Amino acid sequence: MRGAGFGGKPCARPSIAAARRHTVALLEEGTAVAAGDNRYGQCDVGDWRSLVAVAAGSVHLASNTGSSHTVGLRADGTAVAAGWNAHGQCEVGDWRNLTAVAAGWRFTVGVREDGTAVATGRNGEGQGEVGGWREIVAVAAGDWHTVGLRADGTLLAAGSSRMGQGNVGGWRGIVGVSAGYLHTVGLRAEGGVSAAGSNKHGQCEVGGWEEMIAVSAGSYHTVGLKSDGTAAAAGSDAHGQCAVSGWRDLVAVAAGCAHTIGLKSDGTLVAVGRNEYGQCEVGGWSGIRLPNGRKP
Repeated sequence: MRGAGFGGKPCARPSIAAARRHTVALLEEGTAVAAGDNRYGQCDVGDWRSLVAVAAGSVHLASNTGSSHTVGLRADGTAVAAGWNAHGQCEVGDWRNLTAVAAGWRFTVGVREDGTAVATGRNGEGQGEVGGWREIVAVAAGDWHTVGLRADGTLLAAGSSRMGQGNVGGWRGIVGVSAGYLHTVGLRAEGGVSAAGSNKHGQCEVGGWEEMIAVSAGSYHTVGLKSDGTAAAAGSDAHGQCAVSGWRDLVAVAAGCAHTIGLKSDGTLVAVGRNEYGQCEVGGWSGIRLPNGRKP
């Protein structure tokens, strides 16, 4: 599903999201379904209606906390949130005229119809300082940083950049962006991928990727969707989260902290990786909304 961004340019509206311990999907009728850890109510999305996108707040794999939250974007441009709210990350009820939302660790970011951005929640590292941004068409929220994609294909970053994850100011021709724990990946218009930040686990080794149509950054791994419906992965595979080479007929991918999910053209999901909370138990789901309004 795609919606109009600033200046009429489209911005992606994801129908699947993966966090540390849970997975969320948007169904064709505009409702949501979730699996995994629900300690803070982050999976309590069953009564949401008229959704056009979902996002799941993450936390890096090294943390022992299970705190997380889920955000939904409604067709009327408002937002709804569930889950852990200790930093006010779920206080999105008064947001209006939204075209996109993103959920990070303890904070939430939104894009408005006029190309401006709004944020709520933790701002200890400056990740919420997006009030001056303009001409934004999409945002990505990591653990401690936020990245905004502008209509001209350039990027802005706010928050921590201690590992260089915010060093994206020189990138050009970007059409998609994703923020992980300590790294950022950008999809270029010609199908290549750029990366910045920590590469301790090889998560930034995407320079040879070609013909990509989507990218997603997890804690220590990166996943890409190819134009032929297959997937590629780089980085840590400690829990099997990079075992995606056999996937086919994909239309979307999402990387969690240590698991990966893929949306197939028939509206079903596949998943690999860490599953101790049931976050990969999505094999029975169907009727998930496809990108660009396509029907399964």
